[in-house]
Amino acid sequence: MKTKVSLTINAKRYDIDVEEDFAHFLTEQMKHDFAFEGNNDLKLLLQAYVRKSLTLYEQEKQMNGLIDRLKNL
Repeated sequence: MKTKVSLTINAKRYDIDVEEDFAHFLTEQMKHDFAFEGNNDLKLLLQAYVRKSLTLYEQEKQMNGLIDRLKNL
């Protein structure tokens, strides 16, 4: 089932349809990165993107390290 998640950027509201189980997770993450109930500027959007990209980079590095260790067992 689809659920709508909304965010306002540069005074324009964007609605995103996502699966219900992901919507809760996404909403909580967006509350950490944005003024969820207010307006957000492009700089804040870019900063959130860079933070999430860093998180993904670190996770991928950890996974590759674990895979390398498992291969050497």
